This record gives sequence, structure tokens and C-alpha cells, in this order.
Amino acid sequence: MKMCLDCVPCFVRQAADAVRLSVSSEEEQDRLMHNVLQWIGDIDLSQTPPAAAQMLHRRLRALLAVEDPYRISKDRHNALASRLMPSIRRRIAAAVDPLTMAVRYAITGNIIDLGAKNNVGLGEVYAELQSAPMQPVFGDLEALRKAAGLARTILYLADNAGEIFFDRLLIEQFSGARVTLVVRGAPVINDATLPDARAAGMEDIADVMDNGSDAPGTLLSDCSPEFRRRFDEADMIIAKGQGNFESLSEGQRDVFFLFRAKCPVISLHTGFAAGTYVAANRFERQKTAGERNDS
Repeated sequence: MKMCLDCVPCFVRQAADAVRLSVSSEEEQDRLMHNVLQWIGDIDLSQTPPAAAQMLHRRLRALLAVEDPYRISKDRHNALASRLMPSIRRRIAAAVDPLTMAVRYAITGNIIDLGAKNNVGLGEVYAELQSAPMQPVFGDLEALRKAAGLARTILYLADNAGEIFFDRLLIEQFSGARVTLVVRGAPVINDATLPDARAAGMEDIADVMDNGSDAPGTLLSDCSPEFRRRFDEADMIIAKGQGNFESLSEGQRDVFFLFRAKCPVISLHTGFAAGTYVAANRFERQKTAGERNDS
């Protein structure tokens, strides 16, 4: 999925967020933003949004001399998710259809995306989780259920810190398969990295690895050889979040995308209104564009 003009204001906001998180002096903020805005003016619109965001955040980290500008926000969301996990696990276990309920909660967790919104408050996350059991999911959950039941190996591509705790609750439903949980290879926005996977206890239920890349998506050419091997060999791939959708939706592999539509560009590309819970298979999406089945 290529960028469009509407992606540019989002990059400007991301840059401003990172600068505010790292620098208190208004004069220094102005100087840094002037530098970044000049760079954004030359951005290549023919690339995917995650590819452009990768370059932007590399530049920001270098200018700010901060490896992980969003670390405090990530820790805060991890702490909230950790507190909520036991009660949500009980709700999933008590559901008539635990898998569908776990998918709903995993997608709800995708609201914790500081690339799409500059401030996701703890109260907002809590309120969204309370409404999760009632949310319709658009896509083909039965295809996901069938594929997971047949798969011996599942590659699960995580998205954000905090959200990764709810991914664990979904992965717990895949007891018949060997699951590999994949996070980013280096900090970018609030995307999950290895410390976040460990905080969620992912090593207790899955193989855990990073993809070797600092892109806020999955750019296969930028990922490690080991990740690409596992990507090619997995029986089933589940990819969380808009960034993974933007970077993998036009590839050759059959991928199940789980995300909450959060921006006009994604809505235009998929036909799903902002706020929609999406569980879509790549080939189904291409074949039935504009058609939606909710579960």
C-alpha cells in the first residue's frame, strides 16, 4: 500500500509528538521541527507509509539522541494491560465462543497506537475494553478459525506495546500450534520490542523473536534472514495493526490481518469506516472489496 498526501500531516504530528516527549525547551523544539519539516518536504510518496515512517523516526532518534522516545508511554500502557489481563482472561474463558472473544480483545488493544493518535489515555483504553464484547468484527472469523485449527506453525506479528498483552490472550487460544511471536528489531514509535514481549510473558507460551528491522510495519527486504525464513515457512501468518497491513497487504503470502481502522487513508483503501474491527484475509480482501460480513 503506497502513501498518499494525507499521510504527510500524520508524519508531521508524529515528529512533533516525539520532539515534545524528549525536549522541554520551546526554542529547541522549534529548531528540531524546522529540521524535520525540511526532510518531510522531500519525502518519497511512492513508498509505503511504514517505509517512510522508518526513515522519519531514524532521523528523529538521531536528532534527539534518544533511543526510545516513547519508552515511558510504552511502560504505562504495559502496566495498564497487565492489571486488566486477569479479568479479561476470565471473560474470554466464560464466553460461548472464546476464540471470537479473544479476537475482539486483541483488536481492541490495537487502539494503543501512538502512530495514529498522539495521546491514548488509560481511561480511553479501559473504556474501549469494556465495550469489546459487543463489538462486531468485519471479515471472515471462520476462515481464521479453520486456518488456526489446521496450522502446525503460526507466525504472529505483533504491533504495539500494551496491545501485546491482549495478543497473548489470543495466542493462548492456539494450543494446537507452535506459535512464534515477532516484535520490531529496534524501537520505533510505541511498537513492541523484546522488552515488551518479556513483560507480557510471551516466552511462556510462544517462541519470541524480533524481525531485525526498525520499521513500524513489516518490510520484508529490511528484515533479518531468520525472520524471512520463518515468514516463508509458517503455515499461518497473523499480522496485527495498520502498519503491518500497509506493508504486507499487497504481498504474495496469505496473511490474516487484525486491526482497528484508525485513519481516513486506511478507510479509503479498505472500505472499512474508522473504528471498525477488522479480521480480514489478504485474498478475501482483494476478492470481496467493499463487501463485509460481521461476526
